[in-house]
Amino acid sequence: QVQLVESGGGLVQAGGSLRLSCAASGRSFGTYTLGWFREVAGKAREFVAFIDWSGVATYNAESVKGRFTISRDNAKSTVYLQMNSLKPEDTAVYYCAADRYGGSRDPIAYDYWGQGTQVTVSS
Repeated sequence: QVQLVESGGGLVQAGGSLRLSCAASGRSFGTYTLGWFREVAGKAREFVAFIDWSGVATYNAESVKGRFTISRDNAKSTVYLQMNSLKPEDTAVYYCAADRYGGSRDPIAYDYWGQGTQVTVSS
């Protein structure tokens, strides 16, 4: 059982930056693959990035590669998403998720989810 709580969303001008945080509680956080997803009303939940247990292996969606960076601090039981050069099309509700197994781009593979945090990028 893992609880995930996102924070750090808000309104930002295009070209600006935000850092999202996801604080976790529960057992075995350090062994989970952690992911970030985003969702726009009426569209399927979209993969953004994941990071493995060691924090070394990461995988980013093509739409955010070079702009977003996922990281984790196992001592603080927290995963981050640093978002730079934000674009209006990045506007979405962002969710963090934990996977007991290997990382995946498919949201169905994830076992635990946060409540989401809104990111709005103005033009």
